[in-house]
Amino acid sequence: MAELLLELFSEEIPARMQARATADLSKLVTDGLKAADLAFETVETLVTPRRLTLIIDGLPEKQPDLREERRGPRADAPEKAINGFLAGNGVTLDQCEKRDMPKGTFLFAIVEQKGRASAEVIKDIVEDAMAKLPWPKSMRWADQKVRWVRQLDSILCLFDGKVIPASYGPVTAGDTTRGHRFLAPAIFAVANATEYKEKLRAAMVMLDREERKQVILDGAKKLAADAGFDLLEDNGLLEEVCGLVEWPVPVMGKVDDLFMDIPREVLETSMREHQKYFVVEDKNGKLAARFITVSNMVTADNNAKIIAGNERVLRARLHDAKFFWDQDRKVTLQSRLPKLDSIVFHAKLGSLSERVLRLRGLARELSADIPSCDVKLADRAAEIGKADLMSQMVFEFTELQGLMGKYYAENDGEAPEVANAIAEHYAPAGPSDMCPTAPVSVAFALAEKLDTLAGFFTVDEKPTGSKDPFALRRAALGVIRLVLENGLRLPLRRVFAFAVSQYPTAIRRDAAVDDLLAFFADRLKVHLREQGVRHDLVSAVFALDGEDDLVRLLARVEALSDFVSGESGVNLMAGYKRASNILRIEEKKDDTSYDADVSADLLSVDEERKLYEALIDVRHKALPLLRDEDYAAAMTEFARLREPVDAFFEQVTVNSDKADERANRLKLLAQIRTALHDIADFSKIET
Repeated sequence: MAELLLELFSEEIPARMQARATADLSKLVTDGLKAADLAFETVETLVTPRRLTLIIDGLPEKQPDLREERRGPRADAPEKAINGFLAGNGVTLDQCEKRDMPKGTFLFAIVEQKGRASAEVIKDIVEDAMAKLPWPKSMRWADQKVRWVRQLDSILCLFDGKVIPASYGPVTAGDTTRGHRFLAPAIFAVANATEYKEKLRAAMVMLDREERKQVILDGAKKLAADAGFDLLEDNGLLEEVCGLVEWPVPVMGKVDDLFMDIPREVLETSMREHQKYFVVEDKNGKLAARFITVSNMVTADNNAKIIAGNERVLRARLHDAKFFWDQDRKVTLQSRLPKLDSIVFHAKLGSLSERVLRLRGLARELSADIPSCDVKLADRAAEIGKADLMSQMVFEFTELQGLMGKYYAENDGEAPEVANAIAEHYAPAGPSDMCPTAPVSVAFALAEKLDTLAGFFTVDEKPTGSKDPFALRRAALGVIRLVLENGLRLPLRRVFAFAVSQYPTAIRRDAAVDDLLAFFADRLKVHLREQGVRHDLVSAVFALDGEDDLVRLLARVEALSDFVSGESGVNLMAGYKRASNILRIEEKKDDTSYDADVSADLLSVDEERKLYEALIDVRHKALPLLRDEDYAAAMTEFARLREPVDAFFEQVTVNSDKADERANRLKLLAQIRTALHDIADFSKIET
């Protein structure tokens, strides 16, 4: 058995692309091997900023030989048919066998194909994989027509220690690679995977991504602990930094005390987001005047110059931040509002000033449905909540919008509820993000998302397929979470209609509200599916006319889930399906609807009389329970229909010879359908 060693060596691959690239390369190559009938035992993938490596062991020296029998025409078939068969299979008539079959004597071609050498096959597979590797972004270099994520410098491709001359563009594979860009840049040859790993280790390249991550994390923790601090762990940053270095060396730098009065979030953003530095805290959880970065070098001065350089870069950035912080506080949020006139929210939806007016209207409207929400405070939060977009700090640090608004509102002497609402009105930004609970914050956060949804649905800019340029799916999920997690009794249709009504008549679409409700139904299914709730039950309840209260809807779904999972519910569902199928057929045949009152005088069989009485009794008892939102008790009442429905179908012939009796029994079936639709639209429940 033989080993394949493949390394694709290039200029620095963006950190965010590395893990996916190794997985894609592995799949393309292994799928190719499987298709070529080349079995293998193990697959190992390795990645650094400059190389993708694939090691596959346990490969055969050649493909297995193939022997295939192919049946042709009858031996006495026309000459043209026989010659076509022979030519298609590359054989002569003498090479074919004649075999007696039940329908005559047939020709059989025995096609034998010798397996190719694995090296030849692998060359084709590797070249095909390189051409198909799906980089999110790629480039051409020099005068080349091929594309790669960055300039491809070399290919190392060995099978059983011998070079496979696979090529891509101007690069042809050999047996050489090179080490660390600065610490060991020399080119050297390798003979196998073991030697490859050993020589690269000696050349200051740490191939294993998980090892690099652990070295970074352990080193950063030790540096922080040695200085009396704690590292603020950040897995996302760790993943990114790991993809920037081949020989990680954590180092600690100092933040000038001059900058420590800047809001913590600004300091963290500068360090983590812009400079890729780890943040350090003191034992009280306060931000320390330190940072940890990861060098890709080992220097004679113990990285002193590298530390000084990073301190200098951070100092320059924080000088700007401090200037913005000091200058922004000299101007109130209120005074910035006129500038919103000059900022276009969306070409079809007007300016930010116009949006602020809509947000205020929505915040006031929603306040009535949010317990303990002060309408004046909600209105004020919506009025000044976008003003921080005009600040220098947010212009430079866009990710701090809202949060800087809070600091400026506090500086202006605004109420704490208003300041917090400004900070939280973009939340929740995702399924794991914090969801606001303070009434004023909830009002403003809902207004922000509902206006966005209403606006884009009004101008028919809905998500299509996987495309969602305005993040409307995220906004809908935010509304769902705000409503459900705060237990708000919010009638969505009324709220959507109000939100749409705030837009000019000229751009409104009559279908916008219905489209929004359908969109929310789909988003709710996605949200609840992640919690193990069946999507068909959500559809069944959402289909009820006028059901747009998410809290009530969820309570119905939970009760319905318990109901249909029990024996009575399963059997009653079967009865419903049977009744619905009969009605569908007969209503189509008769071109009429049987949704009408049943005539008690025409009920001649005991089982149909009992069903009729049970339907009246159950609905009489269940409907008040449904109005009181005691859905579990209502379901218990409806479960009593199981026996009379079963008995009816066992003993009663629906299609009676008497026309009036038949019609009456079909009306009784329609009553079953109507009764169960008090709970949900059972036609949408999957069985």
